[in-house]
Amino acid sequence: MSEKLRAPSPALTRRSSLTVVPSPDGGPHSSPPSPVEKKHITESPRDLEKALPEPSSPHDHTPPTSPDHGELDPVSPLSPTSPHRPHHRPHGHAPTASYRKPRRMSTASTRSRGGHSLHQLEERQPGDIEEVVSPGEADAAEIEKAKKDPYLVDWDGEDDPENPKNWSRGYRWWLTMLAAMLTLNASFSSSAPSGIIPSLETELGMSDEIATLTIAIFVIGYCVGPLLWGPLSESYGRRLIFLLAFVPYTLWQVGAALSRTTAQVLIFRFLSGTFAAAPLTIAGPVLADIWDADTRGKAMAVFTLAPFAGPALGPIVSGYMSVAGVSWRWVFWLLALFAGACTVAIIFGLPETYTPVLLVARAKALRKSTGDPQYFAALEKAEVSLRKRLSIILGRPFKVLVMEPMLIAITTYMSFVYGCIYLLFEAFPIVFTEGHGMNAGVSGLMFLPLFLGGVAGVALYVWGFNPRYERYMRIYDPKPVPPERRLEMAIIGGPLFAISFFWFGWTSYPSVSFWSPMMAVFPLGIGITLIFLSLFNYIIDAYLMVAASAMASSTVVRSSFGAGFPLFATQMFEKLNPRWASTLLGCIAILMIPIPVVLMKYGGHLRRKSKYAPSE
Repeated sequence: MSEKLRAPSPALTRRSSLTVVPSPDGGPHSSPPSPVEKKHITESPRDLEKALPEPSSPHDHTPPTSPDHGELDPVSPLSPTSPHRPHHRPHGHAPTASYRKPRRMSTASTRSRGGHSLHQLEERQPGDIEEVVSPGEADAAEIEKAKKDPYLVDWDGEDDPENPKNWSRGYRWWLTMLAAMLTLNASFSSSAPSGIIPSLETELGMSDEIATLTIAIFVIGYCVGPLLWGPLSESYGRRLIFLLAFVPYTLWQVGAALSRTTAQVLIFRFLSGTFAAAPLTIAGPVLADIWDADTRGKAMAVFTLAPFAGPALGPIVSGYMSVAGVSWRWVFWLLALFAGACTVAIIFGLPETYTPVLLVARAKALRKSTGDPQYFAALEKAEVSLRKRLSIILGRPFKVLVMEPMLIAITTYMSFVYGCIYLLFEAFPIVFTEGHGMNAGVSGLMFLPLFLGGVAGVALYVWGFNPRYERYMRIYDPKPVPPERRLEMAIIGGPLFAISFFWFGWTSYPSVSFWSPMMAVFPLGIGITLIFLSLFNYIIDAYLMVAASAMASSTVVRSSFGAGFPLFATQMFEKLNPRWASTLLGCIAILMIPIPVVLMKYGGHLRRKSKYAPSE
């Protein structure tokens, strides 16, 4: 291996009077510049300005040209140009070892907040250290050293075909549908036992409260899982964690089907919920891996249907299985078959999509093909142990939650809405089975308007709000769109959510046609979807640098509400009757309506006082 391949080549550094030259041992060191170099660096600003290329328009998507051999690269603080770098391309694609590369900056990515918009962070060079560990998780000197190291492996330009964002649109939509199916599996499993509760009570001698716990304890697993699967996927990649979660998840379903005691059923349900949290935690980031900020909106809106559809479809399927007279065990066998099919789909249809892990594989291939051990990926230099990473992930979410009044308010609203979804699993049998004499199968069909309302909510968001947001982007350009603009649809969804409870409750009399309370669930589905989409996006935009921690804390609290509400739903609807129980829920929902309104008006002021939410 020649010295040309082994050592970084000389490169002039911007804003410096030193030249980086190879040291005898192959590493760079600084030496005084020659008179010619000094003259080149100390040219007048006007002459230098003339020498630099014209700045591109924010709408210009033409990639900037690379500097010629020996010229100053105005983009990177340390950027050895192509003649100094080896051109060996393993598998036809060479890495770019410089820290910063000229890249396209889309219109959306120029709208930053505090110099760091979500789009900019998502469209940064994938090899950047900050994309692997957040500030403060590693020594700053080590991070800066890794940034400037010319052997840092990155994508071979913005059009590198191995970058997941450059895969074909059809293939990325397939992965989107696969991620949605995995999430649908997890959410469907959460509510599936609702139709077989009477069978569980009869065969295993469960009380009504314990039988209801088969749903609640599964959702309790949602509180534990996200804190594990998220950091693990950021260390070992999405595909591996999906496999490590779905194989045991399938086995836990088999265990539930073979259970002989109440304790066995509850244990396997808790384990199932913990491992089912993997797609709920990782599927969204998979979409962020494969779609850029400009094209992700529709994919995310469609994907949102999956966690919403599962709880609505579970009672329908299990209800008809119960009516058909099959054993309650077949519900868990069905879940096991569904999980097994998803596992096969992961094995054969889900590639690794996480950029830092892909770049580690590229760096290993480059070291092997060139024989040069100096090449590395950012994840390999991120000296953050898994133990430390877990301690950060487990601690920071709750620290952010406690210190942020905005996040507390939003999380409370979302948690109440989420809890109401699972509360309906206990309320519907009281209204439709006991009140209207429906069997479990027909009673399960009453959830269908909830699902259709979710579809309508997604359509309203995609074709109603997205065009408005695009106009806001043009209006505020070049400044960012304030996160508070995301709350508009929540302001619409809140009243719909509240009104639906009054409609549902006061038409739930057995003397009133079942069509009325059933149709009341349709606007409920619209309201839930609009609230969730708006508040999810607001959290991401408002808590840009700690969005993952903010989302994690919100998920844990939300899941605890989802687990707790079914436990008192039956008693509440029986003691208060469906009219007054629904009225109570509607009144609480009315109290929640001002939350997005207040944040819409005062959110900017609160963000200026926030430690975690950038205000500009």
